[in-house]
Amino acid sequence: MVKRGATLEDGFGRVHDSLRIGVTDRCNIRCFYCMPESGAEYAERREILSFEEIERFARIAAELGVTKLRVTGGEPLVRRELPLLIERLAAIPGVTDLALTTNGVLLESLARPLYEAGLRRLNVHLDTLDRGRFRQIARCDDLAKVLAGLEAAQKAGFDVIKLNAVALKNLTEPDIVPLARFGRERGFEVRYIEFMPLDGQALWDRGKVLLADEIIAVLSREIAPLVPVAGRDRRAPATEYAFADGIGKVGLIASISRPFCGDCNRLRLTADGKLRYCLFAIEEDDVKTVMRSGAGDERIAALIRSNVARKWVGHEIGNARFVAPPRAMYSIGG
Repeated sequence: MVKRGATLEDGFGRVHDSLRIGVTDRCNIRCFYCMPESGAEYAERREILSFEEIERFARIAAELGVTKLRVTGGEPLVRRELPLLIERLAAIPGVTDLALTTNGVLLESLARPLYEAGLRRLNVHLDTLDRGRFRQIARCDDLAKVLAGLEAAQKAGFDVIKLNAVALKNLTEPDIVPLARFGRERGFEVRYIEFMPLDGQALWDRGKVLLADEIIAVLSREIAPLVPVAGRDRRAPATEYAFADGIGKVGLIASISRPFCGDCNRLRLTADGKLRYCLFAIEEDDVKTVMRSGAGDERIAALIRSNVARKWVGHEIGNARFVAPPRAMYSIGG
């Protein structure tokens, strides 16, 4: 048993209380900015952490001060019997916030089981409401399934549903306003995410990034002025804005134009059991091998502390020193 009461603080004074857990590196769509259309490399099944291993790691992390868990993929809903894991994670002492990020394709049938297992917050990936552009981006024709999944989630009882939209210059500009209006009408908060160098195909360059300031200007002009939300959690990746007419909010995740590394509170556990202190980390710690060697909880806790202690100041995107991580987004976890 790990002694409770400690905090995970790095060398820059940042306290870490948020853990993102990849449960699979597989995905049922092929968004071009995340993975190749074919030839994606996946971990073998035996290399993927079991539910028992994930639960154990999350429990140890909670004893070290982690209070927030987010389940990710790949696409987490392709992991069989996922509600069973959600139920286990929701029951861990100290965990006060449990969320899941999904592309929504399988959500229609799983929304209620997930809610009944204890999940209360969802982020659903949706770049566009245009069927043709959805096919172009996701390389599939599943927009209708995503919309059905959103409806099912609301019916199941989820009252916090956010839509994640990657903002790409010369492609998704026509989607900025329709998505915001869709969110305002249905009670979703749209979070626009600046395109990041995580595609694994070397497609990224800064000229393809639709910047946060451009998005704010368009929404303020076409819908209503946007006003920064006071009192927000500075450690959250999204900067929130409310529409001045009182109807709805949006979030901007501006990793490129407004890096928020100085307030980062997140760690990531990949589906194949590697611990990363940053989405863009080059190094990672092999949790799985240590766990499967029979190590006790204190050994795992020491590994977590060591990982946090080595965390760098930030990712340095746009700097000559920046090196893209050797993993693509689907194998890291969002």
